[in-house]
Amino acid sequence: MFLEFFNLREQPFGVSPDPRFLYLGPGHREALASLYYGIEANRGFLSLVARPGMGKTTLLFHLLAKFSHTARTAFIFQTQCNSREFMRFLLAEIGIENEVNDFVRMHEQFNRCLVQEARAGRRFIVVIDEAQNLDASVLETVRLLSDFETPQAKLLQIILVGQPSLADKLATPGLTQLRQRITSLSGLSPLTPQETACFIEHRLKVAGHTGASLFSAEALYLIAEASEGIPRQINNYCFHSLSLACATRQRVVDTDIVEEVLNDLDISRFLSEVETPASMSRLVSTGVVNPDSISESDDQVVEKRTAAPKSVLSSRKVSKDSLSPAEAVQHMRDVTRLLNNWRSGVEHPSD
Repeated sequence: MFLEFFNLREQPFGVSPDPRFLYLGPGHREALASLYYGIEANRGFLSLVARPGMGKTTLLFHLLAKFSHTARTAFIFQTQCNSREFMRFLLAEIGIENEVNDFVRMHEQFNRCLVQEARAGRRFIVVIDEAQNLDASVLETVRLLSDFETPQAKLLQIILVGQPSLADKLATPGLTQLRQRITSLSGLSPLTPQETACFIEHRLKVAGHTGASLFSAEALYLIAEASEGIPRQINNYCFHSLSLACATRQRVVDTDIVEEVLNDLDISRFLSEVETPASMSRLVSTGVVNPDSISESDDQVVEKRTAAPKSVLSSRKVSKDSLSPAEAVQHMRDVTRLLNNWRSGVEHPSD
């Protein structure tokens, strides 16, 4: 472990959503303020939408910590469930034992808890993470929870958190009533190169680092570029860079170290080989061509079926070492399209 080598008290680039390490850049600060004031104003439904790895969960833990003395909170992670299971998860999260599956009974139990908290002058905040996984029927159940209110105020604040597909789901006609109840919609943008450098230095400082930076300016820029400003990726690259620097007894992470880490973590190195022209002869044995249905007069057709893919694929040399992940994906799409065109020509040959 590199903590002793770099004189750090704790791991600065861990995977747990520790609010102490939250870096509040302009985008994260704006989202936090929007959620905070939405709760303070008793706005009911709020939403936070961002790409994976942007720090949504860490931001929410930081938000809930601000209300730890004035609100009852529940954080729901299990979102691949039906409505009855969702209610059971919710009750369990707030410490209510429930051994029955009666949906009405569970609603009554939850309502009593809301009323008790309201009488005690406390808010009730429910955060639903990975909400894009909820079925429409469960989202309708969530909407009905907002009906718990008094003439003066909402008894419950609900924050729906998810990836961009959550916005797609909320935009469907069947969820119009829920969408109309969402009074605040926040997002998180990737960090700029400058923000990435500040993000890294902030986490190192929280972990106990003092003195000159552990990363060269060029290394910081390379990490910002490779990570696309996504905090989870930044953490991953920094962790492995410091580990490699420690192993090689280097006190400062330079571009050579970062480049080696990027290469080690490049998943495209382990992708399956693209099918080569020589292996296309296996089309006959795998069912594309049925040898039992071919007569001697069909030799030209057989030659066409087995040779066509070679001519199609020979126009583009495949080397997984020379293709980026995006280029590899595009190449596979090109191959699929060309093969489909070829098969269509074999099945419906021109006269």
